[in-house]
Amino acid sequence: MAKLKENSTNSQNRRFFTSCDMTYAVQIIGGRWKILILSALGKEAKRYSQLKKVLPGITERMLTLQLREMEMDGIVHRTVYPEVPPRVEYTLADIGRELLPICAQLHLWGGRHRNAATVNARGTGSKPESQEAGDAIPSKPA
Repeated sequence: MAKLKENSTNSQNRRFFTSCDMTYAVQIIGGRWKILILSALGKEAKRYSQLKKVLPGITERMLTLQLREMEMDGIVHRTVYPEVPPRVEYTLADIGRELLPICAQLHLWGGRHRNAATVNARGTGSKPESQEAGDAIPSKPA
């Protein structure tokens, strides 16, 4: 594997990522689907197919990648049951559950400010047509 130059952008970003708590947090929960996955797992364990149903529009590849990242980051637990056919369930780890109140606050903030952003961006007061995924986030933590 090639060594990064000390003054390369990737090297500088990596140093900043490891030293800034907010950047670390955003990196962990950032991405289009992670907060929605957190929310979907907030109340109970879910199988892959259940997650796919509550997250319309997510591809199988993206769901798999996001779950793997969240598992590696310690946010999600993956439990494989020794059954035939195999059963796999996903649950939030303790640090994942700590994020639920933050998700709820983001949901409330989005609800308060979405109309203003729509007016500024489109010149109208109408809400965006597709709200399916955002509506999956609970207004209160489980």
